[in-house]
Amino acid sequence: MRKRAKKVLFLFGIIIAFGIAYIIFYRFTGIGIPCYFHTLTGLNCPGCGVSRMIISLINLDFESAFHYNAALFVLSPVFLILAITIIFRYIKTGSQKLSLGQSVTLYVLIVLLLLFGIIRNL
Repeated sequence: MRKRAKKVLFLFGIIIAFGIAYIIFYRFTGIGIPCYFHTLTGLNCPGCGVSRMIISLINLDFESAFHYNAALFVLSPVFLILAITIIFRYIKTGSQKLSLGQSVTLYVLIVLLLLFGIIRNL
């Protein structure tokens, strides 16, 4: 269990470090991560605006965060709870298999994001 916890903390640290580096880079340059789907099609994908949404959340600007990506703004707590339960289960048991409830939740979230991607381009 300790080994799995250390592994998770190490990976989490790497993700946080890259996130901080990206935010610093974005603040100094204004250059964000390009959306290739948007570049190729001119349409907004379900993830368009996520970087700006996260930066707005860090600045506690909830109105702007909602504006940049309403679906992920609303669904983020569910994603966060799902991720935490999956991580704790992995640390405790070593199982990487999703439970039925976790699988259903993940599929529902994916369908909702796909619907959002369609609706935002109508």
